[in-house]
Amino acid sequence: MNKRQATFVKGLGAIVMVLGLTQCGGREKPNFIYMPDMVYSPAFKAQEKGGMRTPPEHSIPRGFTPYPYRGLPETAGEKLRNPYQNERAVLMRGKVLYQRFCYPCHGVRGEGMGPVTPKYPMPPSLHSTKVRNWTDGRIFHTITMGQNLMPSYASQILPEQRWKIVKYVRVLQRANNPTAADIKALEKW
Repeated sequence: MNKRQATFVKGLGAIVMVLGLTQCGGREKPNFIYMPDMVYSPAFKAQEKGGMRTPPEHSIPRGFTPYPYRGLPETAGEKLRNPYQNERAVLMRGKVLYQRFCYPCHGVRGEGMGPVTPKYPMPPSLHSTKVRNWTDGRIFHTITMGQNLMPSYASQILPEQRWKIVKYVRVLQRANNPTAADIKALEKW
């Protein structure tokens, strides 16, 4: 081993010894605190007072669209228009959603004879003159905001899904109350 290599090995040994000595002792308390604000920061639980920041007044969460017709069913009926046409895929999806969310109270045909009606007050029939005269926007509003004992389904059913349910409700109403043109078309069929 030449003199240069010996000096390198001694220097490397000294570095290893210094590093080894700095690591001796308890490991629960660091020798050097790099960012003391992070080490000794106050811990809050989300449920404690002061644990969550209060959002600024009138702030809206990302991805959330506020419903502008809260408490205004007539205005919703006038302003809201169903963006979907009577297409097979729309009606089939509306049927699935109706069976999932509406059937328990309103029943298979929308007559208000769902499986929960023996235990709860009977909901109104979707075939009543009152409901048949509602616009699509008014039915959408009722699904969104609820009415009487019916709760709001805004948190469970997306707006586009609510429109599809409205289309399916219209199919149920038309099947229960066919027009003369519907009967003629059926006879030709």
